[in-house]
Amino acid sequence: MRINRILNNNVVVVKEGDEEIIVMGSGIAFGKKKNDVIVVDKVEKVFVMKDKSEYEKFTQIIDQLPEIHIVIAEEIISWAEKKLKTKLHEHIHVALTDHISFAIERHQQGFQLHNKLLNEIRVLYAKEYEIGLWAINHIKNRLSISLPEDEAGHIALHIHTAKMESSTMTQAVNTTTLLNELIEIIEKKLEVKLDQDSISYQRLLTHLNFALRRMEEGQPFQDVDEEMHQLVQEKHRSSYQIAEQLKEYLASCYQYELPVSELVYLTLHIQRINRNKLKEVEE
Repeated sequence: MRINRILNNNVVVVKEGDEEIIVMGSGIAFGKKKNDVIVVDKVEKVFVMKDKSEYEKFTQIIDQLPEIHIVIAEEIISWAEKKLKTKLHEHIHVALTDHISFAIERHQQGFQLHNKLLNEIRVLYAKEYEIGLWAINHIKNRLSISLPEDEAGHIALHIHTAKMESSTMTQAVNTTTLLNELIEIIEKKLEVKLDQDSISYQRLLTHLNFALRRMEEGQPFQDVDEEMHQLVQEKHRSSYQIAEQLKEYLASCYQYELPVSELVYLTLHIQRINRNKLKEVEE
């Protein structure tokens, strides 16, 4: 491989036909110039950015951001691909690198952005969240900078949306935000702060997430017979009323039509939480 363009000491571009390939490695371009042969032993990572706009953004980032931030971001991306056993969308090289550099800059300036969706992200995207935790620990080891756990959530969302078949970042954030709003309604009505580590919370959140996905994609819901519907409605009246309020909220604020059958399942999830609350009061 011969160098076509040097981006910095650690990143070069080579050409194979009409395709430009990004090659990374510590000091791979040190003392080199265009058309020089790359030392294979120095190559640590090779990838192609087929989207021209993404390639241009990546080269701009390389010009503007500290080299160590770029190296760390690529190490995190490599770790994520290894753990998830999949290639991430090429946009991750731009989006995550820019985010991590900005997060480090904010931290150094004494600013911290609270991640209101952290609890939901931790449950819905567990594997990506583990990668996020690994990432902030990796940054600490590399730079002696302790980023808050909130950043693990931000990184997890970037990783999640970069999976080839995943939704866009906007879709992921919108869904997670809506789930957070629904949880807040339940907490307010039950007058309780949900334990995010409890099985009841995780089951509720997962169920709500799948319900939203079905509505977005127009998938059918599992039906329940009228007898079961009536039994749940009468036996768990207060929990059923909360489920109805969630249905009304989704309809009025998001134009989502939750089927009546789904109220049964939501009621049972809410009732489980309510029952746990009553046990704690009795104790």
